[in-house]
Amino acid sequence: MIEILFLAGRVLFGGLFVYNGVNHFRNYAAIRGYCAYKGVPMPGPSAIASGVWLLASGVSVVAGFRPEAGLALIVLFLLVVTPVIHDFWTVADPAQRMGEFVNFTKNAALMGAALMMLLLPRPWPYSL
Repeated sequence: MIEILFLAGRVLFGGLFVYNGVNHFRNYAAIRGYCAYKGVPMPGPSAIASGVWLLASGVSVVAGFRPEAGLALIVLFLLVVTPVIHDFWTVADPAQRMGEFVNFTKNAALMGAALMMLLLPRPWPYSL
């Protein structure tokens, strides 16, 4: 039973990154535009690269294939991207500031979860 719960948690956690990676391609124009709005260099290639990054790291966790690599990619992604994209301290509008703050703290929590998962013994149950 514990192995099934762990698998479910892994699918939910990694699935979030898979979903967002796919979203980078399905909504490429909007993601590219948001990257440009946030001052990300080369917004088009950055949107594609971040989509691939999210997809690869999420699939790694979901499948349990080299999860330490996928988790490290997630931590690095969140560490670099979160303060650039969710820079709540620069937002004047209170509602927008709150939205960026919520996303900033959510990403911090996801980074914490990924760091904890790095400590789990491998191989994971039901892994490739």
